[in-house]
Amino acid sequence: MSNWLYLHVRAIAQALRRLFGQPVGTLLSALVVGIALSLPGGGYLLLDNAASLARGVSGTPEISIFLDTQAQKADAEAIEARLKAMPALASYRFVARDEALGQLAASGLGDVLAGLGDNPLPDAFVLTPQGEDPELFEQMAADIGNWPRVAHVQLDSAWVARLHALLELGRSAVLMLAGLLGFALVIVTFNTIRLQILTQRQEIEVSRLLGATDPFIRRPFYWFGGLQGALGGLVALGTVWAGVQALGQPVARLAQTYGAVFQLGGPDWRASLAIVAFAAFLGWLGAVISVRRHLAST
Repeated sequence: MSNWLYLHVRAIAQALRRLFGQPVGTLLSALVVGIALSLPGGGYLLLDNAASLARGVSGTPEISIFLDTQAQKADAEAIEARLKAMPALASYRFVARDEALGQLAASGLGDVLAGLGDNPLPDAFVLTPQGEDPELFEQMAADIGNWPRVAHVQLDSAWVARLHALLELGRSAVLMLAGLLGFALVIVTFNTIRLQILTQRQEIEVSRLLGATDPFIRRPFYWFGGLQGALGGLVALGTVWAGVQALGQPVARLAQTYGAVFQLGGPDWRASLAIVAFAAFLGWLGAVISVRRHLAST
């Protein structure tokens, strides 16, 4: 075990010497990897923030129940009793027809309503289900629509369904972009390691003459690719954080115009670790493919 650790520590030291021995090339490679990975990473982060912003702007989805205009107080009380027994209902409130008329008059339609004579508005209940599942909304609306004295049920879940569909589409697009860019980054590492092998061809041949095994020769190249990818992941993380800081104030001002308080959030430690680990894996994978392909021909 100690010998295994020693060999890996030695390989890491060799990889670090190669990285810092060519600072310009290392910097350029890290920038290429970082900028490429910042696109899907930033896109996924923006999707999560957009979902939170949309929920804050749109408010909590609701279901509106409009009673028959001939419904009496006893009918409203019966419906309220049935609503209390619904476990999937988070809350509800009763809007009397006179209260609804007063709200319309306060909105500037008093002159129009004055010419109608009798109050044409029905009593209503506004329901807030638990969760935001569109199927739950539709099922509740279908059940309540069959109750006595219920004239119409209006769903406020259309925006929820559209939001979920848009977010799923966006996540699929980000995953496709990440796959394509990941493949491109593997190719970049593949070519970098190939150049490393070509420039160290004589050193590799001498090492073999001295009895070095293929795993001993390959190990520093594997660590070189992984460390180079990790550096690119750190660049990607920094790019994403810089974008969050640059867009934070404009997004907050946009949310204020809709009456919402929203702060653009950056990646947490799990997402940050995932970005760096994914970049390191891509670098290691490119190194493995390149070493197995080109080392055999040296």
